[in-house]
Amino acid sequence: MPAEAASSPGSGAEPPRERRRRRGRARARTEALLHTLKRSRRVKANDRERNRMHHLNAALDELRSVLPTFPDDTKLTKIETLRFAYNYIWALSETLRLA
Repeated sequence: MPAEAASSPGSGAEPPRERRRRRGRARARTEALLHTLKRSRRVKANDRERNRMHHLNAALDELRSVLPTFPDDTKLTKIETLRFAYNYIWALSETLRLA
């Protein structure tokens, strides 16, 4: 019974400390290792973003190539390309609907 009395609320005895659980392979890291790890992650994130933008720009260039523009040497901006494509698709849809 003494164990029950010690663990009951208001008895004044503190409950045993809970152990901190580590997730995965966490371990104490030095300042230099943390800096290297952060730099490596940043380089990888920059690389992913650069690749994403290359793919986006390539897709927009492909879209520009199929849109009819009057001056052929004019390069539309990204937002102009998207708006023009939307309006062009709408105009084609209206033409089909009326025909």
